[in-house]
Amino acid sequence: MVSFYLKKTEELGSSELHDIFALRAEVFVVEQECIYQDIDGKDIEALHVYGKNKKEIVAYARILHTGVSYSDYISIGRLLVKKKDRGKGLGHELLSFCLHSIEKEKRNDSIKISAQSHLEKFYNRHGFKKYGEGYLEDGIPHIAMIKKIISPPLF
Repeated sequence: MVSFYLKKTEELGSSELHDIFALRAEVFVVEQECIYQDIDGKDIEALHVYGKNKKEIVAYARILHTGVSYSDYISIGRLLVKKKDRGKGLGHELLSFCLHSIEKEKRNDSIKISAQSHLEKFYNRHGFKKYGEGYLEDGIPHIAMIKKIISPPLF
């Protein structure tokens, strides 16, 4: 069973941070054969969401507040599931955990993501809609997607 956690950068232990960066490199750099600057300075301001199966991190995403990646949107990025753990619904659990965490804290901000194009239906299932035309990011086809967050009235 996977348990999910949300931590600020300063709350992560050195081994957790190491494991997160190692997993991101494993998936995005090695597996997807994409040479890019993964550690981009945004991790310092990020909320890190990760799923652990016992002692191993098997899923990860980062949440960036409005103004960090996009001036008018919160962002979710670096979403991944370790290769051996795919096909079990962990990606949906991870994204749902992220969305729930955002909705608790940022009740009326919308979310914008830069999604790999082949994952459009995955994100559609969570309320994201394609925005604009596709583009290449680090040599991989991507699309911008937005999810509107509208809170119910408090009274």
